[in-house]
Amino acid sequence: MMTLLKRCREAYNHPSLTLVRRIIASVVGGTVLLFGIILIVLPGPAILVIPLGLAILATEFVWARHLLNKAKGLLSRNKKKKQSPPANQKTETPVSTH
Repeated sequence: MMTLLKRCREAYNHPSLTLVRRIIASVVGGTVLLFGIILIVLPGPAILVIPLGLAILATEFVWARHLLNKAKGLLSRNKKKKQSPPANQKTETPVSTH
């Protein structure tokens, strides 16, 4: 089993296949990313498609990985902001009419 894994890893990292893998990732990831950017103005799930394109590109390119990590950070910060109520907002207590 270990030799099979080693052979697969060697085949994956073969120099001629590395170029092919990068080209495929560029074409597919770039197309998905471009489609997501178009979906910003057209109706569609751009907020899902753009990170998907970046994720595909991030498999081969460091710059796409950095952009994807930035997007994840922005998303988690916005999520935390929405979960906690603002400090100046008063919470109402329900009044019983019984």
